[in-house]
Amino acid sequence: MFRRKKKEETSVPPSAEAAVTSEAPAAAEVSIGAASAGEAVVPEPAVVAAEPSAEASAVEAVAPVAESLARRGNRVQKVGIITSDKMQKTVVVRVDRLVLHRTYRRYVRRTTKFKAHDELGAAVGDRVRIVETRPLSAQKRWRVVEILQKAAK
Repeated sequence: MFRRKKKEETSVPPSAEAAVTSEAPAAAEVSIGAASAGEAVVPEPAVVAAEPSAEASAVEAVAPVAESLARRGNRVQKVGIITSDKMQKTVVVRVDRLVLHRTYRRYVRRTTKFKAHDELGAAVGDRVRIVETRPLSAQKRWRVVEILQKAAK
């Protein structure tokens, strides 16, 4: 088989390499328009606002609220009707939902009862909004947030 000949390297002294590399950045900084005058182009510093704008202060004011909501997460909310208020600070809320029947393709009403903590004093028949919360007792994991509609008497 044939052997390839090694290319002869042109030997350049180390001092000449340093001179070539130091001249290259200076040549890159000279722009075409300034080349005739021989002036170097200096990059401009970024412009920074000295004082925060009104928008920035508004965002900072909302940040703690948004942070607390992100920490708690999106809590599930449901709307239902109170069926029992015989316990102390606890009500039973009936939540109805429509579910599509697989076979008959008709909507069927499903009912679920939740026990919710009530500080507002809602009565039987009131339409209320409940929100998911930490376990308050063995069966109570919901809290009444607002009374949407009072019961007709």
